Amino acid sequence: MSEALSGLLFDRWPYLLTVVLLLIGLYGMLMKRNLVKKLIGMNIFQGAIILFFIVHAYKHGASVPVHSAVLGDAPEAYMNPIPHGLMLTAIVVSVATTGVALALLTVIYRRFGSIDEGELLRRLRDRE
Repeated sequence: MSEALSGLLFDRWPYLLTVVLLLIGLYGMLMKRNLVKKLIGMNIFQGAIILFFIVHAYKHGASVPVHSAVLGDAPEAYMNPIPHGLMLTAIVVSVATTGVALALLTVIYRRFGSIDEGELLRRLRDRE
């Protein structure tokens, strides 16, 4: 591998990690038949999206968005706090979604005795 390519990959490792996590989460959501595994895939996917926004919002050499006499009024000297606040909200929504999904999976398991997607679809078709 050439040094230019390895340097490019090393400099962009957070983006590569995000892509890997996105693919793992997408694989879990689409290919797994167990609903708990699908939920885990969804959480990995959400985590990758949150990581992408946080990495993208980072500004090298910038300070937290608290006014400093040393840095002055230059906006490029400060990080934008909006993406971080939005991702904090996304984390809260993700936890709430996971809690509701786990509660629904518990009800599904108690009612049908299975959390396998194929088995549930077969049983629902047989009921009709």
